[in-house]
Amino acid sequence: MSPNLNAGSELIDVGLPSERTALAWRRTALSVALGSLVAFRLLPELLGNPLWAGAGLMGVIGATLMWVTSERRYRAFHRGEVPMPHTPFGAWPLFILAACVALLGLGALALAINLAST
Repeated sequence: MSPNLNAGSELIDVGLPSERTALAWRRTALSVALGSLVAFRLLPELLGNPLWAGAGLMGVIGATLMWVTSERRYRAFHRGEVPMPHTPFGAWPLFILAACVALLGLGALALAINLAST
């Protein structure tokens, strides 16, 4: 007779979902950091103003915060210190990420308008 998978929690590994989530956040942080570094390098040259490097810098800062938050949350969960719904920094990393993405989007829009007008 095969064991009932719903009968007990000893057959469920609670570490795997948090591991997959941590890996997904690491990939996201790496992608945001890479895109931000490209923006940091290209936007000032293409738009002719060194202030556009700020968009890339904000993205790198946001990616760093994402990476640190995901690592802290993953380690705290596996030490048993944090229940799953809790986030160490609250909603700030998500807000910073949204602001960075919005700024990068505005930079891309300005770039497109600038290139279309020339």
